[in-house]
Amino acid sequence: MRVSARGYRAWASRPACQRQRTDLKVLTHIREHFALSNGSYGRPRMTMELREAGLDVGERRVGRLMKDNGIRPVRTRRHKVTTDSHYQSDIAANLLDGDFLAEGPNWKWAGNISSIWTAEGWLYLAVVIDLFSRRVIGWAASDQMKKDLAIRALDMAVRLRDPALGCIFHSDRGSQYGSHDFQKKLLAAHGLLASMSGKGNCFDNAAVETFFKSLKAEWLWRQNWPTRRQATAAIFQYINGFYNPRRRHSYLRGISPLAFEARVA
Repeated sequence: MRVSARGYRAWASRPACQRQRTDLKVLTHIREHFALSNGSYGRPRMTMELREAGLDVGERRVGRLMKDNGIRPVRTRRHKVTTDSHYQSDIAANLLDGDFLAEGPNWKWAGNISSIWTAEGWLYLAVVIDLFSRRVIGWAASDQMKKDLAIRALDMAVRLRDPALGCIFHSDRGSQYGSHDFQKKLLAAHGLLASMSGKGNCFDNAAVETFFKSLKAEWLWRQNWPTRRQATAAIFQYINGFYNPRRRHSYLRGISPLAFEARVA
């Protein structure tokens, strides 16, 4: 390697420079916060996390250290169609019309249903999200994708928030959301305005789809779930232990839903 023995011994005994020592310090924090984020944070969110911890670092340095040490978020993808729009129930107008901005809490809610595979079979998850803070305010899981699933999720949200009259609830055209019990007995009873996406347009409900992607990629797809009960417990842990109180959202300028609500309260 054309290196003298004396030069090699000098290199081996030379103390680390200030930059190397700083890199080791930053790397230690990166490993810690990567574990706390369930292995989900990439360079931008990791940089925000480290700066909040008091480290003066830039994205380039964080990205270099993560790349050199093989620290990268896991991304996988599976898909199962859960929307059944071939039914005769009422189709609500698209009141949201792709506008996901809300001026305050309980102005606009959005909900949807997704599926998670377990060794026992499919587990179906319905959620309700407040579009102001992107906080999950209601959810329910079941082995059957019936209207009761959507009803239980919305009922949790109503009991938690007690929204004023005129709050918009947006969903896709799934039969669960078009049922009489959901629209008349629940939405109308609480003064919520029904809104539905355009036919076959998943982008009309992008905020909820983004949550499902985060839940699956950051949590559920990283292991196999023997039972539906275990998967349900994992969903509870993700929503209440990480997503709502800790996970940084680029939409919220890098803070969590609960921190965002506390800041504007």
